[in-house]
Amino acid sequence: MRQLQTIRQRLRHSSIFRVFRYLRFYPKEIALNIVFNLLSVVFNLMSFVLIVPVIELFFGLSQPPAVEPVFAFNRSALTEWALYHLYFFKQSAGIWTSLFTFAGAYLLCVLLYDLTRYLGLFFLSPIRNGITRRLRDDIYHKITILPISYFAGHRKGDIISRLSADLADIEWSVVSTLQSLVKDPVNVIVFAATLIFISPRLFLLFLLILPPAVLLIAYIGKSLKRNSVKGQQTMGETMSAYKETLDNLEVIKAYGREQHRQHIFERSNADYSRRMMRVARRREAGSPLSEVMGTVGLGLILVLGGNAVLRGDLQASVFILFVIIFARLIPPVQAIVKAYSSLQKGSASAARIFEILDADERIVEKPDAVMMTGFGDKIEYQNVSFAYDSDDGRQVFVLDHVDLTIPKGRKVAIVGPSGAGKTTLVDLLPRFYDPTDGRILIDGVPIKDMNINSLRCNIGVVSQNCILFNDTVANNIAFGLEGVGMERIREAARIAYADDFIMQLPQGYDTPVGDHGSALSGGQRQRISIARAILRNPPILILDEATSALDAESQQAVQSAIDSLMQDRTSIVIAHRLSTIENADTIIVMDRGRIVESGSHSELMQRGGTYKSLVEMQNYRV
Repeated sequence: MRQLQTIRQRLRHSSIFRVFRYLRFYPKEIALNIVFNLLSVVFNLMSFVLIVPVIELFFGLSQPPAVEPVFAFNRSALTEWALYHLYFFKQSAGIWTSLFTFAGAYLLCVLLYDLTRYLGLFFLSPIRNGITRRLRDDIYHKITILPISYFAGHRKGDIISRLSADLADIEWSVVSTLQSLVKDPVNVIVFAATLIFISPRLFLLFLLILPPAVLLIAYIGKSLKRNSVKGQQTMGETMSAYKETLDNLEVIKAYGREQHRQHIFERSNADYSRRMMRVARRREAGSPLSEVMGTVGLGLILVLGGNAVLRGDLQASVFILFVIIFARLIPPVQAIVKAYSSLQKGSASAARIFEILDADERIVEKPDAVMMTGFGDKIEYQNVSFAYDSDDGRQVFVLDHVDLTIPKGRKVAIVGPSGAGKTTLVDLLPRFYDPTDGRILIDGVPIKDMNINSLRCNIGVVSQNCILFNDTVANNIAFGLEGVGMERIREAARIAYADDFIMQLPQGYDTPVGDHGSALSGGQRQRISIARAILRNPPILILDEATSALDAESQQAVQSAIDSLMQDRTSIVIAHRLSTIENADTIIVMDRGRIVESGSHSELMQRGGTYKSLVEMQNYRV
């Protein structure tokens, strides 16, 4: 009983079994597929059964009984009953009419077999494509809700590989086997039952060679799955090499590292090819193996069955029918073996897909989350800590028990050396991450109790890495907003000092910006990002080095626009250029995850601490 429960639990958590759970969305198509597959098996069998009367009657191998036999469902009685009625049909209709009748019946069975087989495939098509579509939708949805920290530990090229190569492998290695999983087992069962009905003794020979074949095929399947897992992982590394090269092509060329990167890619690609070669060889070994086993069984049947015919224990026509059906049993067995091999190969891809779908959603929204409808009082960081797990299992603290209060309408600047935790501190506010310890409140409500979308709608973010989509300038500015008119888009661009250069583009606001905004300069991309935040008009602004990519002239103009925008608005500014935040209401100085100083520019300069040292260091460099 315990072993049965273990098997059920393994099936429930099997990646392949989980792919097949998506079948529940297609009950009608599944039912029609099964019905037409069953009909195709029946018509296929009938086309072979019709061979017996032709052999028996038209070649004079048997004589019909003198008296009409009683119909009974066993081989001898059924054969006698059929021979009696077919003989009198030949006598009454004539030889040519009988031949044309049987030929027409055979042709009809073949046509019906082909028609029902096509209809089975016809209704399988929406199942196959629908499952992969739903998997693709689920993965994309999961990627959008996973925390940003998840992607810090996973190569983006590997994730792209799962969305492309692994899903394609599931479609062709797993979902496409549905036809074989439905039709071929039914073929085997029906044909095997027919063979047992014709001659149980001869069929027993087939069963004698079956166990060793099954064990050998199972061994090949395990090896296939093991190599497929490694192969798909290598494909992820290959795709990562692709993406790294495309993202950093300028650096590669500037440092003359083309050959070095080529070597890295070729090594990964060669490793993938070797593993896929092993997979292909093992997968293709299953079909010849099943055919050899079937041929051995057929040879034994020809020897022993032929001997039975010579002794008069078996009718020649029945023996011929047995041999024909047994020969037709081999292809569906081969198909099942091939489907099993495909399932083992696809299991590796399915496991990689569900690794993403099962990833821990650390940013979880409560079922009864409250909507944030505005911002009225203050933001509070209460004893907030944040840590991540290092490769050796230790917790590395980025923030260490931070307490901070930001009243509404205040401009707060956060400064400090690289790695002090500045960006992490502000990324906790829109819940890109959740604190390891402590809590963050807005107007006295913990942000973990808020609806995530409503929280983020009240926060505008302009990061130092300005992100644009391969779309028009207008759509990038209006990103995240529906039904925004062009006048509002242009007004936001004017405030960000972007309207002038946009109007000089070939198609103005309808100009595509290219992949990652590659058609624009760094300063232009940054101003479009600022215009996006201005159009959103949120009560809380986060600016992470928002002017870092601008030249001196543009920086001064945009800084004036940002200063105007931040009036009567709560702003959190991360800055390395300390001259841009001298007018901040409060300057927070961070070092090693802690707040070491806070106050206005003049107050911090008078204290002569860390902030003054940073200012003097920058002034000295200038």
